[in-house]
Amino acid sequence: MINVNVFSNEKAWSKRLKKKELFFSKICKSFPKKYKFINKKISLTLLLSNNKNIKKLNKNFRNKNRSTDILSFPFSKKLKISKKTYLGDIIISYNFIDKPKSQKLKSFNEKLIKIFIHGFLHLLNFDHTKNKDYKRMLKEEELIYSTVISKFD
Repeated sequence: MINVNVFSNEKAWSKRLKKKELFFSKICKSFPKKYKFINKKISLTLLLSNNKNIKKLNKNFRNKNRSTDILSFPFSKKLKISKKTYLGDIIISYNFIDKPKSQKLKSFNEKLIKIFIHGFLHLLNFDHTKNKDYKRMLKEEELIYSTVISKFD
């Protein structure tokens, strides 16, 4: 089972996302079996933020002075899923998800699900620096997304 501790330092999130914990819990419960970690207590922290804050974090931790859609900080370089495992932290920028501002809530949610899955895979030490890693990560993202989205409609 995956527990997502959700925090927010950007008020705009509550306009689009009413029940934050429930939303991310539903995503995780919809994951394919191999990512559900049945009989294990898996947890991660999610910060719903904005461009300004994510830019600071990106500069401080990655030496990149720009905002981005998502940052992931795996708790450990060598991931070993045991009975109780903390995966790490994910930060998502509202400004990136809410473009264009005219998008319907369904599109907003689909983008959010997709980016959350991306960040989740980073916590599992997936990466996309090399082309073969990119292809492998994209394949997993698509597999998880198609499973999750089918249960969201």
